[in-house]
Formats: sequence, structure tokens, C-alpha cells
Amino acid sequence: MAIVTLRIGDTNYDLACRDGGEARLKEAAALIDERWELARRAAGAGGANRAMLLAALMVADALIDARNAPPPETPEGVALDQLSERLESIAAALEQTLPSA
Repeated sequence: MAIVTLRIGDTNYDLACRDGGEARLKEAAALIDERWELARRAAGAGGANRAMLLAALMVADALIDARNAPPPETPEGVALDQLSERLESIAAALEQTLPSA
């Protein structure tokens, strides 16, 4: 088990995590730290606990936005759409040129 020191705002937190999970934990802490100053100002006299709650809620809000966003178009998906449209136009052109039975 690894011990990771995370810095959020002016405070260090030592947390245990499974071996190999250190980078992921640091990345998660960085998301909170990015919002720390704004959360600290919003918390006012509410203290560090309230600021931590607000920072976590900001991260959760961003996660909700990401979950609700439409999936990005991949180059493969765009290429398949274009190929499908082209095949449909070729089929329609062939139908017009073939004699009726």
C-alpha cells in the first residue's frame, strides 16, 4: 500500500492508496485544488470543511455536465457516416438507371 501526500490549498493530506493508484489519486486531488481558491472565498467564515464541500460539489457539477454532454464525434464515426451517405446515393442512382421489371 502506498502513501500519497496531496496538497489542496494550503493543507497537505497523507492518504493511503493501492500500489499503482498514486497518479490517479493525485489527479483527483488536482481537480479539487483547481477549484480550492474559489471555494475558499465562497465559504467565507465557514472554514476549511465548508470550502472542501464546495470544491467537491464544483467537481461533481463538472462531472454531471460531462455525463450529460453529447459524445464527441470520432473520426471513425464521421467517416462511417460519410461512407453510408455515399453508398445510399450510389444505390439511389443505380435504382434510377436500372430498367423497370
